[in-house]
Amino acid sequence: MAALSKSIPHNCYEIGHTWHPSCRVSFLQITGGALEESLKIYAPLYLIAAILRKRKLDYYLHKLLPEILQSASFLTANGALYMAFFCILRKILGKFYSWTPGFGAALPASYVAILIERKSRRGLLTIYMANLATETLFRMGVARGTITTLRNGEVLLFCITAAMYMFFFRCKDGLKGFTFSALRFIVGKEEIPTHSYSPEAVYSKVEQKREKHEEKPRRMNIIALVRKLVDSICKQGPRHRCCKHYEDNCISYCIKGTSCFLRWVRNLDDELHAIIAGFLAGISMMFYKSTTISMYLASKLVETMYFKGIEAGKVPYFPHADTIIYSISTAICFQAAVMEVQTLRPSYWKFLLRLTKGKFAVMNRKVLDVFGTGASKHFQDFIPRLDPRYTTVTPELPTEFS
Repeated sequence: MAALSKSIPHNCYEIGHTWHPSCRVSFLQITGGALEESLKIYAPLYLIAAILRKRKLDYYLHKLLPEILQSASFLTANGALYMAFFCILRKILGKFYSWTPGFGAALPASYVAILIERKSRRGLLTIYMANLATETLFRMGVARGTITTLRNGEVLLFCITAAMYMFFFRCKDGLKGFTFSALRFIVGKEEIPTHSYSPEAVYSKVEQKREKHEEKPRRMNIIALVRKLVDSICKQGPRHRCCKHYEDNCISYCIKGTSCFLRWVRNLDDELHAIIAGFLAGISMMFYKSTTISMYLASKLVETMYFKGIEAGKVPYFPHADTIIYSISTAICFQAAVMEVQTLRPSYWKFLLRLTKGKFAVMNRKVLDVFGTGASKHFQDFIPRLDPRYTTVTPELPTEFS
């Protein structure tokens, strides 16, 4: 609480828009730069998406440009309104607290901005920012010594997430949309519980096919014999009556997961098998460790479980939850960008620099070091050149510029 109540008397020019003393001019400059970059981001993105989805001519004539402008307006508002609330809070409070330059200014700005964006995209943006905010909070905790890192923690998280995804995939109506399609592509449609072939029917069909095939005697050369041997291992081998993968036997199919093995051991087909198979499959993360991927998939899993809880009537539905979560998550990330950029994901920091034309890097973070977060850790050589006529505290004279 003492840290939250600590304040500094500097104005918004001394801390935030150090490149120009006017709040209005600074706001317009941020807005112009953000709009330019937003259009550069969304124009090719929407155009490529439209081509890949094979949109009709009507979409290009009537919907493409409005969608680009709407998304660009959302992103522009996020950056421009942050600058506006940064100055407004300083004028209202008369000073800066540790939470006002980042979280305080970004919270209302991001809330207004997300309302501009299309509803169909709010969920995806919310998941991304929630994932980023969670990772940022984790790094903050590690930096303060309140959280101890776990070796291969991202691998363990991925294993657990993969196990739950596979369980829901095997359950009837467990997954829908893109997630279901992606897993069906990776795992195969044979493991879908609503597959049109019943295990017993498939087993009987394959046995009949094998018997019919064996009734055809023919002379074979060496190549044909080898081919038959491989085929007998990969196609004609043992298969449990509960298995639905009618094209492969259990020996070859076990290479993809352990569902067949568990069917043989327990002599039944159970959705719980997917948890073990998914967990073991998650060990693949050892070959390409990525906290970003693990956190994102975990966030999507939480979203899936939340909506399933709503459908079951066991979890309450919160209207506008996506906008609230997005706003808080973005505010957390902006707090890190201002007060402790070393805890922020580097790719997002580069994105903020691009959106503001590099102006996010010229904040007077040396003054913010008083709050004890190491705000100027990566900006030791930067001291802004301020006009004394517009400052409340005598500015430090710069010795070197960057």
